[in-house]
Amino acid sequence: MDLLLLEDDADLGRAVTDHLAAARHRVRWCRSIAEAEAAPVPDLALLDLRLPDGDGLALLRAWRAAGQACPVIVLTARDQVSDRIRGLQAGADDYLVKPFDLDELLARVDAVARRALAPQALSGGSGGSGQLRLDVPAHQAWRDDEAIDLTQMEWAVLACLAQRPGRIYSRGEIEGRLAHAGLADAASNSLEVIVSRLRKKLGAETISTHRGLGYRLER
Repeated sequence: MDLLLLEDDADLGRAVTDHLAAARHRVRWCRSIAEAEAAPVPDLALLDLRLPDGDGLALLRAWRAAGQACPVIVLTARDQVSDRIRGLQAGADDYLVKPFDLDELLARVDAVARRALAPQALSGGSGGSGQLRLDVPAHQAWRDDEAIDLTQMEWAVLACLAQRPGRIYSRGEIEGRLAHAGLADAASNSLEVIVSRLRKKLGAETISTHRGLGYRLER
């Protein structure tokens, strides 16, 4: 799973990155708000609150206002109940107070990911091609009860769109996800070609194009 860690403490950032990487997660470690804002959309984000150039909660609120639905766990030394409430009201999915055990952090990452990325059913749309079900973490898709085989590149695009069905994702967001997954150099696979292949496999009505804006996975 692609994770974003926003943490300016070098020792803690290195420890968290190493521990999550050992559990086979891909971690992008950002040390400032500006760096996190420029990063590709992750599967899940871990946000510190006090950064040299701003407040992690402000970044979280901006993400949510822009329709960014990736799960977020707040990591902070602020341990008051009121602080936790503010974090959850800003759009956090979980809240972990420092100092924390790295194994507990890993367990919370897995738990939040299971809730957020659990298998979901999408309408087959007016085309009558049946119901589409996705389990993105397991890389499994079904049309009704028939399994659908997808390539790594197709899954990377679908995983981005499936973060929030009904939301339009720009070309930049999707291509950022491909780059973060190490797939940007597949020159023969333009985004249009990948989307075309997904439509053939999942149903023509499943992914809609919005000219000048991007692509949307229909509910």
